[in-house]
Amino acid sequence: MTYKEAIEFLYDLRWFGVKLGLANTFKLAALAGMPQNGLRFIHVAGTNGKGSTCAMLESIYRRAGLRVGLFTSPHLVRFNERIQVNRRPINDDDVAGLVARVRPLLKEFPEEQHPTFFEVVTLVGLLYFAARKCELVVWETGMGGRLDATNIVTPLASVITNVQFDHQKWLGETLGSIASEKAGIIKPGIPVITGAFEPEALHVIVEAARHQNAPLAIVMPSERSRPPLDELHLPLPGHHQKMNAAVALDTVRTLADILPVSDAAIREGLGGVEWAGRLQRLAEPSGRVVLLDGAHNVGGAEMLAAALKEYYPEQRPCLVLGILRDKDWPRMCELLAPLASRILLVPVHSTRSAEPHGLAEACHRANPRARVSEHSTLGVALQDAADEPFVTIAGSLYLVGEAMELLHVSPAAGGSERGLNDWAASIQPPPKTRSS
Repeated sequence: MTYKEAIEFLYDLRWFGVKLGLANTFKLAALAGMPQNGLRFIHVAGTNGKGSTCAMLESIYRRAGLRVGLFTSPHLVRFNERIQVNRRPINDDDVAGLVARVRPLLKEFPEEQHPTFFEVVTLVGLLYFAARKCELVVWETGMGGRLDATNIVTPLASVITNVQFDHQKWLGETLGSIASEKAGIIKPGIPVITGAFEPEALHVIVEAARHQNAPLAIVMPSERSRPPLDELHLPLPGHHQKMNAAVALDTVRTLADILPVSDAAIREGLGGVEWAGRLQRLAEPSGRVVLLDGAHNVGGAEMLAAALKEYYPEQRPCLVLGILRDKDWPRMCELLAPLASRILLVPVHSTRSAEPHGLAEACHRANPRARVSEHSTLGVALQDAADEPFVTIAGSLYLVGEAMELLHVSPAAGGSERGLNDWAASIQPPPKTRSS
């Protein structure tokens, strides 16, 4: 199997949609020899900040001398971004070899239980980390937690960054129900660290930890200014990143007896962390500044709005906005449109994209003074904004990935690899959430 054939095979798996549940992944792992059993994990869930917190944890432990695996989603441009060891993405040959190894296992499943793209990729990650003899894997959930394919592992610690509204169709319509799904990663006796502060969500996490007899550390906002965060310059801007750093730091301290880390490694790890597409600033030779930020849900839009007011108080950006239709896009437009001088609406490269026309109406209501226009593609919008001094591209990590290709920030892989992030229409509803 070639890398191209492996990507095509994974692409076809999208049509099995999303099936929340662990049976398939447990069976796949068993058929492959239970590769997770020889690995140590930090399992990270949360509505926002999962990826950034994972990047911080990976950076700290790598500076401490460990061989660290990193499993995240979605990828921005290339599939390989999802599976990394010491921040080196899995190479094409290993992707091809591992997909070829996993493919025959799928014959053991009846058609109605065929493994999904994410279930297969979860096993590919486990096999790769085991083969590379990783001493720690920083392991990000895909959606929710309780029924997410990543939840087949028993970690050293469970981390819940925060709980906000997103994916309500699958996780529930209240913060309590969403928190219950995320608290599903809590295991008996395994420490839990959370930065969630909403009373409804925090109550659920506290009760889940108590039920599992799991030690719980609640990271308060005041911890953003505790040493060394009070003096440390984080490469990732925004107050929300200070909170993510506080959660990562508390996790490291919780595991200090198992995974000792020096103060120097903590400072170097946090001070050198990299995570693309999150308030990423690009200064072009022409003098134009482009800000890339996923801001893929209401919580993310709130963080972007706060960052624009803090870092660019005298500037009103030209906003290029594309959002998925299953997000609360009217509220996201309400938050972001008033900050812009001009708004360009584009489709996201996804079957789930919201229509630019609907976004345009919402943005015009939120900011009647801004010039609002609709564009057929992101490329066309960027050409139209070529003379704008300050451009912000936001609304979806899928859109940010496309922008990174068009702006030559990342080597182009083509839409076929970005398209792996998309879901088919046949998304399966989850089993009823257990009561908390």
